[in-house]
Amino acid sequence: MSTPIIRAHGLTRRFGDFTAVDNLSIEVLPGTIFAFLGANGSGKSTTIRMLIGLLRPTAGTIEVDGIDVIKRPRKVRDHIGYMGQKVSLYAGLSLRENVEFYAGLYDLSARQLAQRWGALRERFALGDTENEKAEDLPAGVRQRAGLALSTLHQPRVLFLDEPTAGVDVHNRELFWELIQDEAQAGVTAFVTTHFLEEVDYCDWVCFIDAGRLIANAAPETLRQRHSEGCRIRVVLPVEEQARCAEVLSAVGRPLGCDATSLQVAVAALDPQVLAALDAAAAVCPQAEIHIEQTHMTDVFRRVLAESGAAI
Repeated sequence: MSTPIIRAHGLTRRFGDFTAVDNLSIEVLPGTIFAFLGANGSGKSTTIRMLIGLLRPTAGTIEVDGIDVIKRPRKVRDHIGYMGQKVSLYAGLSLRENVEFYAGLYDLSARQLAQRWGALRERFALGDTENEKAEDLPAGVRQRAGLALSTLHQPRVLFLDEPTAGVDVHNRELFWELIQDEAQAGVTAFVTTHFLEEVDYCDWVCFIDAGRLIANAAPETLRQRHSEGCRIRVVLPVEEQARCAEVLSAVGRPLGCDATSLQVAVAALDPQVLAALDAAAAVCPQAEIHIEQTHMTDVFRRVLAESGAAI
């Protein structure tokens, strides 16, 4: 099994009598997309600030890419990229001038900048806007530019704090495709988001409330633990429903039928269920199979309720 690239153990941060983060322990594997979720005031931003070395914890340990963040906070910044919901582009400068400014901060040579930005400009579709002023860029372009700048120095870990806030649905999907591309290239992405449906782009999800860890698992595992599973609706004529229902009865709970379809509830889309769906499609070739997963918002509400947190 891979060694975690992010490790936090017993992480605690107090501000006077107020405890913002309370004995938090998490591990993130390399090359994964890790969603870190919680309501406003839950401790998300405080945790990120500690993980990237901007805020010293009251107690606990942090290691990012083999570096002790508490002892060497400046060193860790060479290994990470950071992007907040307000992209840090300097007004009055063109996108290209912003790129050159960040290249100086990362100590990139002219040759390194030419090679790296040439690849990023094409990949993030920024060539047509590179000479425009930062303040004139549309929101979707600003977000892509922010992600490109955060990867300019080829960090091994990206911290993305609400990266798709204020972006339309189309650009959100494009943005997540880029994040997934980074993960496939071996980069680890630590992401906070208030769009809970975006959790399904991630490999792992952590929920915190009042600074405490209340859930920590893969999205599908959380659905199995904190929901009634998935609903499968099969659209087909009445005369074919009995045959299809017989195949699916071995893996699901019947929810009823009508003149055009039948419905079955299953705990999860495991291999046995998928095999049964293939069998049902073979028995009834004209059937249309629709799978409805429990929305992550409902899962989050159930997690909060079961943890005793206020909803």
